[in-house]
Amino acid sequence: MPSKFEPCGISQLLALRYGSIPVVRETGGLNDTVQPYNEESGEGNGFTFSNYNAHDMMFTLRRAISLYKRPEHWKKITKNAFAGDYSWNVSAQQYIDIYNEITE
Repeated sequence: MPSKFEPCGISQLLALRYGSIPVVRETGGLNDTVQPYNEESGEGNGFTFSNYNAHDMMFTLRRAISLYKRPEHWKKITKNAFAGDYSWNVSAQQYIDIYNEITE
C-alpha cells in the first residue's frame, strides 16, 4: 500500500485480520496500525517504508519476500498480525481512560 496520504485505511486492517501481511508506506492510519517486523525481537505485524519512492518500496518488498522464505519468521509475523485487536472496544476503552484521567 504505497499511499501518499491515508487518513485511516481499512485495507491494512482486513489484511491483518486474515493474515495477509501488509507492506505499507508510513502515513496516517497505515502507520498507526502496521508495525514493522523486527527480526531480533520478533515484534511487528508487517513491513513499512517511509519515503514515497519506488526504491524504498522495492527494498521493503524484497525484505518481506526474504522473510517469507524463512518460516520461523513468517509464522511469527502472521501470529502478530492475528493477535492485533483493532475493534471499537479497544478504541472506546482508550477514550474512557482519557476521560477518567481528565476528570480526576
